[in-house]
Amino acid sequence: MDKTHTKLFRRVLIQLPFYLLALTMIFPYYWMTIGAFKPSNEVVKYPPTFVIEHPTLANYYNPSKSTVSGGLPGLFQYFESVPLRFGTFFLNSVIISSSITILSLIVASAAAYVLAKHDLPEGHVMFLAILASMMIPWQVTLIPNFLLVKSLGWLNTYWGYIIPALPKAFAVFFLRQYMLSLPDDLLDAARIDGASEIRIWWQIILPLVKPALAAMTIFIILNEWNNFVWPLIVAQKDNMATLTVAISRLLTGFPGADRQGVLMAASLLASIPTVIVFLVFQKHFIKGIALTGLKS
Repeated sequence: MDKTHTKLFRRVLIQLPFYLLALTMIFPYYWMTIGAFKPSNEVVKYPPTFVIEHPTLANYYNPSKSTVSGGLPGLFQYFESVPLRFGTFFLNSVIISSSITILSLIVASAAAYVLAKHDLPEGHVMFLAILASMMIPWQVTLIPNFLLVKSLGWLNTYWGYIIPALPKAFAVFFLRQYMLSLPDDLLDAARIDGASEIRIWWQIILPLVKPALAAMTIFIILNEWNNFVWPLIVAQKDNMATLTVAISRLLTGFPGADRQGVLMAASLLASIPTVIVFLVFQKHFIKGIALTGLKS
């Protein structure tokens, strides 16, 4: 074996564990995808099949409710009473997740700018307090947040979803570490030209930290899109429920193994926006992770 083949063999051998790890993460998604287009009797078939033998859209909409689909209503038929349609839950998740992501990044970037580029006497103490808040389990704040939201009359409203989720300690920490790598001379030049601090933050800082913002966008939107406990508590009316709550109702409304196709169809639709977000921000995400923390 020559040196070229030896080098190639070593590279494949080194990368093999990573390929196996990727396979373990991709396979469940593949199983969910094909299960969303299988009839119920094929989903529970033993031994299982890893290809679709009889493709069907009955898991989404089943006009005939035939025995092939198990006599079940499809996903869009299950939520057929107005306003309880699947699109309502989907729209709620989009509005809530996008609003929290945008507003929390604005708040976190402003706080990170102050902590990173302003020599405040109490700045170090404030930063330590923000880091300390990351050590508090979210379960501890669940009841106080609920009582506060209830007293403000924000139950079954978007405010009850969005406002308590805006403070993101990790986002402040992450963006601060990135901003520390930016040269102070650039900001001093802007101040000499008469730019205000808000203008510096908006027109200079934010464009320079786009990779870090993209990385945090993926983290935040994935977390909020898949959030279940808080929406379950806040949304006591069905028309304010999110996708995660709706899918959990499918679990209780569709008991039995023959309902797995409908559940996989709902899960597949729920996963598509997060996949799109990651693909859009993937390049900036990798760059932001690589550059953050170069300066402390």
